[in-house]
Amino acid sequence: MGAPLDWDDTRLFLAVARAGQMLGASRTLGINQATLSRRIATLEAALGAKLIARRTHGSELTDAGRALLEALERVETEMLTVQVRLQGAEAAAAGVVRIGAPDGFGVGFLAPRLGVLAERHPALTVQLVPTPRGFSLSRREADLAVMVGRPEKGRLVARKLTDYTLGLYASPNYLAAHPEPTDPAGLAGHRLVGYVEDLIAAPAFNYATEFFRGWRSSVELTSAIGQVEAVRAGAGIGVLHDYLAHGPDFVRILPELYVVRSYWLAIHENLRDVVRVRAAADWLSDAVLQSHSAFADRPG
Repeated sequence: MGAPLDWDDTRLFLAVARAGQMLGASRTLGINQATLSRRIATLEAALGAKLIARRTHGSELTDAGRALLEALERVETEMLTVQVRLQGAEAAAAGVVRIGAPDGFGVGFLAPRLGVLAERHPALTVQLVPTPRGFSLSRREADLAVMVGRPEKGRLVARKLTDYTLGLYASPNYLAAHPEPTDPAGLAGHRLVGYVEDLIAAPAFNYATEFFRGWRSSVELTSAIGQVEAVRAGAGIGVLHDYLAHGPDFVRILPELYVVRSYWLAIHENLRDVVRVRAAADWLSDAVLQSHSAFADRPG
């Protein structure tokens, strides 16, 4: 017979399984990696099965580990269902809610408005996190996420927030030193600002070649906000979100050219009725709706 089972160790295992590595899970949990490793070993001893295989670049679940993960997620779903039923429809939103968003939307649009959510729900702690490559709601890296394009994978509930457009921009100072292009081919003679190609988070962000097939960035940044600031400072011509590039620091180039993308709000189906998540989702949808003109208006 194995050692007694400590149910708190299953919570730690769940974090490791979702993070895919001990280090990331230890940071999320706020405990050191050695302690976490020891607790997982204790859980394995109690169950009499190897749950996690350590690899050079992370941790991989064994067959027993995957079986345990599935069982724990079923338990988690039942607990969340009970929580919703016991709290009732009138329960106050409380606790931590984590919102994932691409940096252009998260930093440029959501961040200035988070105070409204905090004011509306004083017992809520709001966290805004970026959505890098490989971001997953299934691994509980966020409670809800704004995504570019409709999510196609995972047990998610999704609703469209808004369309938005992107266009070509430069600063007045840059154009004072470089003649403004009169057609897409003219972009070839300019310094171009764009994403680091091999770090593009998703195909939806790979839009530069939709403006000019021969696009080659000479200034590359992984951040949409970084690109806005680089263009503002005169680094070159870049493809920027129209709702972010406004004011006298930006000149719209070839205004007849633009691309359309859409933001979607996604929530894991297990969390859709949790009060704190529902409160954040409703606020976020309202914030976008109230700012519809900012996304719908296309300069030029």
